[in-house]
Amino acid sequence: MGSGFASWCISCCVLLALMVVEVSNARKITRRHHIEQGSIGSNYLQQPSSTVHGDHIDPSGKIFFKMEDLKVGKTMAIYFTSKDLSASPRLLSRKEADSIPFSSTKLPQIIDLFEFSKDSHQAKAVEYTIKQCELEPLKGELRFCATSLESMLDYARTLFGSNTNIKVLTTTLLQKPAVPLQNYTISNIPERIPSSRMIACHTLPYPYAVFYCHTQKSETRLFRVSLGSETGDKVQAIAACHMDTSQWDLNHVSFRLLKIERGSCPVCHFFPPDNLVWVSLSA
Repeated sequence: MGSGFASWCISCCVLLALMVVEVSNARKITRRHHIEQGSIGSNYLQQPSSTVHGDHIDPSGKIFFKMEDLKVGKTMAIYFTSKDLSASPRLLSRKEADSIPFSSTKLPQIIDLFEFSKDSHQAKAVEYTIKQCELEPLKGELRFCATSLESMLDYARTLFGSNTNIKVLTTTLLQKPAVPLQNYTISNIPERIPSSRMIACHTLPYPYAVFYCHTQKSETRLFRVSLGSETGDKVQAIAACHMDTSQWDLNHVSFRLLKIERGSCPVCHFFPPDNLVWVSLSA
């Protein structure tokens, strides 16, 4: 595990062993499992336009930056959540996930299954997540919502090849941040991660773990970035730079934050700690 990173190289058989452990440790879904307050619209990487409310941009959208900022000594205001990831919903086994409806046509049945009031925050979060998973992909994008580790593995195998070994990368908080949003300075030369293609998986609010996974045909560059905050916090972050944003939503929050126009220059962002980034080992 180089440079303190939570990254590991795994063959398909090792990943399957991990899957067995994960599923065996998974909490049983309760009919009253809560969805964290404030989770709707907090996933800026898959529904970024929802972060803009008039002239106000939610502070937790502060993960975007320009490629020219990727240098030692650069200081940026960055939001890293400090929520307890061990308390997050677990991935289900495929058998469990497939036994539960996951479709907007079954929304009343799903809300009733978890005994949520139809006007509750939890019901709205369920609806939000299902609709995100049913959106049409952008031009040149492949997307998929994984409700089990098996389905996530199948998606990676489809894109990388069934015999390809896989590396999984995550952002690591070396200690719990004093506050979520603070100034961080790049302390070392960012390390380019060689990869011809990546799959990014972002968490979505739901009673059990659901990951929005997607990849784009356009060039994306990955980096490991060492960050230190003004309060002494340290983060080993994974960052992606999208070289072509010409097909992105015109209202993408990154354009507002960076004061740029669609397609004018690369857009980079840091991955939150609960996101997964998959690359092929052969890359």
